[in-house]
Amino acid sequence: MVKLFAASAALLLATATAASVPDGKWPTSAGSVRLAAAQVVKAGEVFDGKMQTYERSDVSCEGQTESGADTAVFKLEPGATLKNVIIGKNQMEGVHCDKHDCTIENVWWDDVCEDALSVKGGSASSVTTVTGGGARSADDKVIQHNGLGTVKIDGFYGEDVGKLYRSCGTCGGKARKVSMSNVLVVNPTNAVVTVNKNWGDQATLSNIWVKSSGSKKVKICQWSQGNANGEPSMLGDGPSPSLCQYSESDVHINGNESKGNSSSSNKKNDGKGNKKQGDNDDDKKQSNNSKGDKKNEGKSDKQNEGKGDKKKNDDDDN
Repeated sequence: MVKLFAASAALLLATATAASVPDGKWPTSAGSVRLAAAQVVKAGEVFDGKMQTYERSDVSCEGQTESGADTAVFKLEPGATLKNVIIGKNQMEGVHCDKHDCTIENVWWDDVCEDALSVKGGSASSVTTVTGGGARSADDKVIQHNGLGTVKIDGFYGEDVGKLYRSCGTCGGKARKVSMSNVLVVNPTNAVVTVNKNWGDQATLSNIWVKSSGSKKVKICQWSQGNANGEPSMLGDGPSPSLCQYSESDVHINGNESKGNSSSSNKKNDGKGNKKQGDNDDDKKQSNNSKGDKKNEGKSDKQNEGKGDKKKNDDDDN
């Protein structure tokens, strides 16, 4: 069904683009490599995994327990390229680009743990690109943007994920940008993109395809009130000048164009995190599962989709 949906997307939008809309087909692994430590890809290097599955031999996923770069599979230096890799389930932090300006090409996360890709550091002119590839089974974020600059995402596939991209809502008042095009997201449980209104974030979206089997409204681009000293609060979602830049024709939900109307909490937000109960999908329910209960650190619980209760720290937010 996903294949037919993606095929129709490609036929209906036969315009020249940098990458094509994914067809929902997951790649076949060419073998397995288990690493005892994170593989470092140095500046200027290209690491071609030749479609093998890479994971850790000494790390297992612990749901949303925050760890750090040492539990990642790959750590990329600025100017490094990672391509043709499948990230296996035995890891916690996937891929780290801790100083920005990384290139990610045709990288697939088979079972996302805490998050798939973390982008940190950099400056306002920094650019990290994610071309092709995909991720599935992410309780929360796929791409976590804590650094400055821009993340460009093109031709990416997401399946059963919380958010495809999240601009950090607790990292402080500096603007971050995301450009997203030609993506297919199947069953997003929260939103495709989440940015911060008060910090001047900018999201530019085009040719976004969403397949949803649920009855809840699909949020394409939602915005929060960033809070460096506490929990960010959700303010609304939908097209918004500068903040969430896209039109109805840019978004296709279950094969149809999105209505594209903005929505916000019925309660006026006073900048202190007040919001209507139920408008914030990040007010999550706790549940248990095969990955164990996670300790809550006094911050809001996140939605559980089968990997255990959520925990977050002060730079990896909801």
